[in-house]
Amino acid sequence: MKLATYKDGTRDGQLVIVSRDLSTAHYATGIASRLQQALDDWGFIAPQLQDLYETLNNGKARHAFAFDPALCMAPLPRAYQRVKGWAYPSHTALLSGADPELVVYQAASDPLLGAHDAVVCASENLGVDFSVEIAIVTGDVPMGASPDDALEAIRLVMLSNDFTLRHVTHGLQSQPAVAFSPVAVTLDELGDAWDNGCLHLTVQVAWNGRKVGMCDAGADMAYHFGQLVACASKTRALRAGTVVSSGTVSNAGFEKNGKTEWPKGYSCIAEKRAMETALDGKATTEYMKFADTVRIEAKGKDGQSVFGAMEQELAPISA
Repeated sequence: MKLATYKDGTRDGQLVIVSRDLSTAHYATGIASRLQQALDDWGFIAPQLQDLYETLNNGKARHAFAFDPALCMAPLPRAYQRVKGWAYPSHTALLSGADPELVVYQAASDPLLGAHDAVVCASENLGVDFSVEIAIVTGDVPMGASPDDALEAIRLVMLSNDFTLRHVTHGLQSQPAVAFSPVAVTLDELGDAWDNGCLHLTVQVAWNGRKVGMCDAGADMAYHFGQLVACASKTRALRAGTVVSSGTVSNAGFEKNGKTEWPKGYSCIAEKRAMETALDGKATTEYMKFADTVRIEAKGKDGQSVFGAMEQELAPISA
């Protein structure tokens, strides 16, 4: 099923069920008013949400309405915790030259932005960069969970855009905002695109209307989500509602005529600059400026958007 959270003036919004084709929606108020409620009692609430989802897809939901992604908060507007990993060796190698290793670290979990919310920044001279990632939401995960057990605890999958200020060296201050796709999707909706903890879909990225990335999220993911979650829970349990992100989706390049090429583009500007440096000895692409936009989407084999599109603009602090 597909779940979203509509803005209603509160910090947690209202949980809605969204049809498979993202055309209609229905409030889930009679079952659960917030996504965290559903995650806390997933075994009892999820089947009820699934029933409503099927009714909606069959066109029989009496109070269905047209779905508007612009009204969405993040599916989980604030999380108990958010963890990031470095799951793509090509990204790590491009930016640091370091050997890939399994790393997870704590990241800010409040507030989490909606897919169409503006990203507000104090200055456009801070090296503002987008970072396109895959994220999952867990149920309860016990301390010391194995990767296989961790996979069983994954409830939902989303797209994510984790903005980074590349010219700010302080880790906390360099992460000004993170946003998520309009809808979060259960694993059964993904079919064979979800395989062993990896999402095998092409993530399309457009910057100011120009397509810059078409990376396969599963092809070069060295550490799957079961491993990332297991690493995060090695010495402590994770509560239902923990968000775990993959790190920047990245595909490895290949050698041609003595030079490395990256035909699938990039999912963050820092990667593009690293590619330019490797090829030409210096980076020429600038980071984002105010009024720049970034659009992110992943489509299934049927050509339909799976999570809905993210469309965000970089904006200055209002006077």
